[in-house]
Amino acid sequence: MKILVADKISSTGIEFLKQQAGCEVVVAWETIADWKASPEQLKQLIGDVEAVAVRSESKITAEIIAAAPKLKVIGRAGVGVDNIDIEAATERGIIVMNTPGGNTLATAELTFTHMLCGTRPIAQANEAMRGGRWDRKLYSGFELNGKTLGVCGLGRIGAEVTKRAQAFNMDVLAYDPFLTEARAKTLGVKKVELEDIFVNADYITVHMPLNEATKHMIDEAAFAKMKDGVRVFNVARGGIIKESALIEAVKSGKVAAAGLDVFESEPLAEDSELRSLEQVVTTPHLGASTREAQESVGIEIAEQIAEVLAEKPARNAINMPSVDAKTLEALKPYLDLGTALGTFVQQLAPANVVKLRITYFGKIVELDAMPLSRAIQRGYLKQISDNVNDVNAPKKLQELGVEVETVKSNQEAEYTELVEVQALCSDGKTRTASGTLFGKHQSPRIVNIDGHGVEVNTSGILLAIKNKDVPGIVGFLGTELGKDGVNIANMSMSRDQGEGFAISVFELDSVPSEAAQAKILEHVAIMKFRVIEL
Repeated sequence: MKILVADKISSTGIEFLKQQAGCEVVVAWETIADWKASPEQLKQLIGDVEAVAVRSESKITAEIIAAAPKLKVIGRAGVGVDNIDIEAATERGIIVMNTPGGNTLATAELTFTHMLCGTRPIAQANEAMRGGRWDRKLYSGFELNGKTLGVCGLGRIGAEVTKRAQAFNMDVLAYDPFLTEARAKTLGVKKVELEDIFVNADYITVHMPLNEATKHMIDEAAFAKMKDGVRVFNVARGGIIKESALIEAVKSGKVAAAGLDVFESEPLAEDSELRSLEQVVTTPHLGASTREAQESVGIEIAEQIAEVLAEKPARNAINMPSVDAKTLEALKPYLDLGTALGTFVQQLAPANVVKLRITYFGKIVELDAMPLSRAIQRGYLKQISDNVNDVNAPKKLQELGVEVETVKSNQEAEYTELVEVQALCSDGKTRTASGTLFGKHQSPRIVNIDGHGVEVNTSGILLAIKNKDVPGIVGFLGTELGKDGVNIANMSMSRDQGEGFAISVFELDSVPSEAAQAKILEHVAIMKFRVIEL
């Protein structure tokens, strides 16, 4: 397997990749002397690559992805993935990962550095000193003590900024659409709406992703609601603060100081007014630029890439569910079961399926079951679509017109933990299969088909039959399959109570011939059957 390290990451991370069995690591700047991560250079190296590690320099566009037919994973050593075409990668089933935790402290500390520089004009005083001046009165500042900080976005970085603010005896207001009252209480902050921050905060810092909801979140209208002399900081993503509105707010005195590490367009234009406003301190996107952070994200992305290439679950994936290690460990035994259930139901049901309903019962409802839901979808597509994985399975189902519904039920089930997959068809009919894990080895089993209890292994070849409950069926099938040279490894039968038919599932060593299948179907008591390959 070939791995391309397109941008400079930690040498420790590179060495880690080189030590992985069966991996060839190409370090771009060692391979091409004038390496600048241009599209032409990337195409030159990426054609037979299965994984690529980047920072922000290399642009992994749809064109680059198209030139990499073997590519399985793109690893971003850092947080932002603006330089990666997520949609194109998802379409191809390529996992895109980042390292959200590696630069958390570096970014939080830079945020607080900007806050301090916006409180005490250190940068401006330093420039005056370099010019030979001694302007003590001109560069008088303020104190953080007792001020109110508004934090927009209380993820990892926002939480770390909050801790530092509290150490300076600041009151913290927090806005985050996903912040719960319980977490706010744990962090010692007051959960508020965004407008409350605009109205009440002395300092405002943003720690949110840039998207349709957050673009220009702080604009002219927002500045108009703020206190006179407010201080504003952005070390997250350029574009959250509308730069033209900020410039006018600084000029008018509404904003007393601002600190920016990110900009709407980077690098910042040489003639940008932000460069000339004395109240604004700017840095060239240095959030993750500490030795410790670069070492951390380099090692972390190397480990994540190695895990994906070793076919282990992805951590910190952008375009598929990522769960914590503890949850993943708890779900792991169910993933094979989920894949088998999806494959089984797809072959059991007719072609006019319009909806998959996945229902979880028992203790499993307490877990984040999204990876299991993806495994079921991937299994459903196994026989009908090429190049399917957990990344692109939902999109491919959507393209087929199949809706997916996930339900966590609080109803009691026959088993302690149960996974049910139901295929709903356009004519109103349904086909259903349920499964669970058996024994101390947690072996997956299909335990119910269309409401009939069975016990079936989840690998190999299955012959599923619905027949009238009359004598001789098992003997007939044994004879016909024996004539065809097909051995029966196991069987499970469920008799209907009242309607006079039975459900039988035979585990076979090989697929019956077309002639044998035709002979089976001729039997007057056999209503229908399916040969299912898991």
